[in-house]
Amino acid sequence: MAATCRMAATTYERLNLHITPEKFYVEACDDGADDVLIIDRVSTEVTLAVKKDIPPSAVTRPIFGILGTIHLVAGNYLIVITKKIKVGDFFNHVIWKATDFDILSYKKTMLHLTDIQLQDNKTFLAMINHVLNVDGFYFSTTYDLTHTLQRLSNTSPEFQEMSLLERADQRFVWNGHLLRELSAQPEVHRFALPVLHGFITMHSCSVNGKHFDWILISRRSCFRAGVRYYVRGIDSEGHAANFVETEQIVHYGGSKASFVQTRGSIPVFWSQRPNLKYKPQPQINKVANHMDGFQRHFDSQLIIYGKQVIVNLVNQKGSEKPLEQAFATMVSSLGNGMIRYVAFDFHKECKNMRWDRLSLLLEQVADMQDELSYFLVDSTGKVVATQEGVFRSNCMDCLDRTNVIQSLLARRSLQAQLQRLGVLHVGQKLEEQDEFEKIYKNAWADNANACAKQYAGTGALKTDFTRTGKRTQLGLLKDGWNSLLRYYKNNFSDGFRQDSIDLFLGNYSVDELDSHSPLSVPRDLKFLALPIIMVVAFSMCIICLLMAGDTWTETLAYVLFWGVSSFGTFFIILYNGKDFVDAPRLVQKEKID
Repeated sequence: MAATCRMAATTYERLNLHITPEKFYVEACDDGADDVLIIDRVSTEVTLAVKKDIPPSAVTRPIFGILGTIHLVAGNYLIVITKKIKVGDFFNHVIWKATDFDILSYKKTMLHLTDIQLQDNKTFLAMINHVLNVDGFYFSTTYDLTHTLQRLSNTSPEFQEMSLLERADQRFVWNGHLLRELSAQPEVHRFALPVLHGFITMHSCSVNGKHFDWILISRRSCFRAGVRYYVRGIDSEGHAANFVETEQIVHYGGSKASFVQTRGSIPVFWSQRPNLKYKPQPQINKVANHMDGFQRHFDSQLIIYGKQVIVNLVNQKGSEKPLEQAFATMVSSLGNGMIRYVAFDFHKECKNMRWDRLSLLLEQVADMQDELSYFLVDSTGKVVATQEGVFRSNCMDCLDRTNVIQSLLARRSLQAQLQRLGVLHVGQKLEEQDEFEKIYKNAWADNANACAKQYAGTGALKTDFTRTGKRTQLGLLKDGWNSLLRYYKNNFSDGFRQDSIDLFLGNYSVDELDSHSPLSVPRDLKFLALPIIMVVAFSMCIICLLMAGDTWTETLAYVLFWGVSSFGTFFIILYNGKDFVDAPRLVQKEKID
């Protein structure tokens, strides 16, 4: 294992960007390096040179990595990392979070664009900036963050000699599309920095006076990526929406252990498009070949992870019931002994704040978890145990309920690992270690918030239980506020968010020669009607309550007048609510019958 880490290819860590009117020069400043990447701003050609080729007249600035290039209406743009913060040390490799970026145009002027093209280009730039402003971009110049410890332990010498970009798991390289020009030229791969999107936290911990490192990594897939209501289910290739691989790692005395879980949308063809209702009705496609997509999904999961224990946490009544039934039917029809299905109605079992009942699920899957095991390599590099499969958990969004269950399963695995490593005494419970428990719970709650903000636009729900082990009234109030924010974002800003992700990942490519821009389709004025009505209605009700009428009847009449008129209008809009939501415009989504 240690040999794998030493031999892994690296990218340049210290870079200077030199800019002239004709070219970008990216200089490698690592010790002993003489390479310079040259990007011609006119021909867009990429070549490799040496430091003496940098002209003295160039304007120079330090950068921390090349995110890649993208083509917009005005032409090509170079995206670079301008700020980073250290997350921690990972087996003597430094892990960074990218916190600021710069988008540099190849063109010296915009005089070649019409007014409409200028406006479209400005909108496209805003989309790219929107994605870059979503927290959670991580990288290392010396370590392959896209693979689990177990995958890295089972690699060939040829794999170890590959560049970080070549060997990376493409599911988790969020700038893969942006690096396509550099990836085509192996000689410049040391300038090509794979970047992960998700969450990473590292902590130095102590239990019984024994010090160990505890790490949590969530890798968000760039396949079928998007926002909450516009990306559900699977695509024709079997990629599930909001798929995240989460790995928990322990490093103690040279030994390393990990436990991997996955989450992903229910893998059938379904949708839940916003229509101003608080919870739009999920719709299962009536004509799609569900088994084909379902089998593609699990074929790949079995190859990558081994056995699958599905933990489906959706409601088994109401609007979620058909999805639970469809999932169960698909597993039964597939008849694969490597796939097991566990349905647990989270909300029903935990109603009335009875979150202690989650122990019922843990007891139900305990033997399965012991069978799946975990990965463990000792201080000599010998593999002592391997993980034979994963828990694949999901709720509707694969966020709140899912994260709670994943944190409980991970703690049970960690208990076994720390006992085996000699950190915990026989019979000692991890829950009794107050200092570590605080670190553990907060980290998993932070993981929940990160994944939720990237997918739903707000922090996660139910994090009070993840942080404290208890469900609280304050937590319920916070969940209510986040739910309100989600409602607004999902209806009035998620179209722009979805377009931004599709543009960033290359699902939509800009063609400046296209005479018809999708952005030229004007928004109907009624699109703004509901937010305005809601604000006016709320304001007028407050004003009415503050007005000192002569009688209580007069004040009540004011309130009723504005309340009835505003909410009457609201329900008129709600009758055909989908006409008022912010829908994506760049990529034609699959239609649901």
